[in-house]
Amino acid sequence: MSYDKVTQAKSGIIIGTKQALKALKDNQIKEVVVAEDADYRVINKVIELAQQLNVPIHAVDSMKKLGKACGIDVGAAAVAIKR
Repeated sequence: MSYDKVTQAKSGIIIGTKQALKALKDNQIKEVVVAEDADYRVINKVIELAQQLNVPIHAVDSMKKLGKACGIDVGAAAVAIKR
């Protein structure tokens, strides 16, 4: 389900943890998608900030599939969907 959300919002997504953190701080994000197989140390800050800001967090099982849903050839640990 979340893969579909990412695919449908392709023009309004931010790929990667650093960029997602920046966009969350700027209040530009309506929801976050994180890959369960990503290293927790990598996605932890995104999860914590999203929780503080009451931004919904969705988990998917695969970084590779999440990257593919974003239209990139590498895995993605976190993707933020813009408002």
